[in-house]
Amino acid sequence: MASAQPRATAAVCSPLPHSAEPMPEIPGARPVPLSHLTRAQDRLTFIYLEHCVIHRDANAITARDSRGTIHIPAATLGALLLGPGTNVSHQAMTLLAESGSTAVWVGEHGVRYYAHGRTLTNSSRLLERQAALVSNRTSRLRVARAMYAMRFPGEDTAGLTMQQLRGREGARVRRIYRNHAARTGVEWERRDYDPGDFTGGTPINQALSAANTSLYGVVHAVIVALGCSPGLGFVHTGHSRSFVYDVADLYKTDISIPVAFDITARQVIDIGAETRRAVRDHMKNGHFLETCVRDIKTLLADADEPVEYGPEAFEDPDVVMLWDDNGRTVASGTAYEDDDLT
Repeated sequence: MASAQPRATAAVCSPLPHSAEPMPEIPGARPVPLSHLTRAQDRLTFIYLEHCVIHRDANAITARDSRGTIHIPAATLGALLLGPGTNVSHQAMTLLAESGSTAVWVGEHGVRYYAHGRTLTNSSRLLERQAALVSNRTSRLRVARAMYAMRFPGEDTAGLTMQQLRGREGARVRRIYRNHAARTGVEWERRDYDPGDFTGGTPINQALSAANTSLYGVVHAVIVALGCSPGLGFVHTGHSRSFVYDVADLYKTDISIPVAFDITARQVIDIGAETRRAVRDHMKNGHFLETCVRDIKTLLADADEPVEYGPEAFEDPDVVMLWDDNGRTVASGTAYEDDDLT
C-alpha cells in the first residue's frame, strides 16, 4: 500500500529574533477543505471493520487484511465502526477527523463509543439554537412533544406533560414489540439486557442491542456533522449522548425493532454481525441520512427562519464574531477603541 511516510521535525525551544526568517510550513497533509466534503445526508451511513490494519492513502481510508486492501473515501463516510483486531494509524484518524467522519470503537458485539470527528459546518447556529431550546422549560417540552409526534403519527401530544408522554410511549412500544413477535414467531417477554454481558441476553435482546448500537453510531455522526451537541437532550438527560438517544428513538420502530425480530427469526449463528449488516442494508439507499438531517433541523428550527436542507445549509461563512450584551455581534480580529463600541 502506497502512503506518505511521517516526517520528524526538530522542536524549537527558544523564541526567534524578529529579524529571523519565518519558520517553514509545518509538514504533513493539509486538512480537507469543508467545501470538498460530502453533506451529511449524502454520505454512507456506516462501515464496520474488524481484524484489519486501517491506514490512509491520499484522501481515502484503507483497510488491509490477509485478503487484500480496500479503499474507502473518507469524505463520503458517516461513521466508521472499529471492531476487535483493528489497528488504526495516526494518519487515518487525522483524515477521519478532518473529513467530519465519526470513528466509533466497538466491542465484539458492537458496544461502547469512544470518539468523533469535527463538524461539517463552521457555524454554531444550530448548536446555539439547541442550547437555547433545551435551557427553557417551555421550549424543551415543546420539542419533546414534537419528537413523540414524529414517532407516533396521529397521536395528539398537545398539552401533554412529560409523564403523560412517557406513559403513552411505553404502551405504544410494548404493543409494537408484541406485534413483531406475533409476525415473526419470535418469543418475546420484555426488553432486558446487561450492557456488559451481550451473550447473556436472549437472542432477540442481543439483536436489539446490536441494531440500536449501529443506529446510535449513524445518528451520532449526523448530529456531530451538523454542529449540534450530542449531550444536550430534550427527553434523555445527564449523559454525553442524550441527544443521540433522543433522535435515535425516532427511528427504532421502523429500523431497529423490525430488523432485530427478522434476524432473530432466521436463527443465525452470529446474531450481532448479521444484525449490523441488516441495519446497514436497510440504510444503504441513503434516505435515512436525508430524513435524519431534516428531522433534526425541523426540531431545532427557528420559527422566524426557513429550515434549510440543501447545500446552502452547509455554506455558512467561516467567520468568528464577538458577543455584545446589547444583543448585537461585532467582527473579531479587530482592536476596538472605546469610541468604536458606543
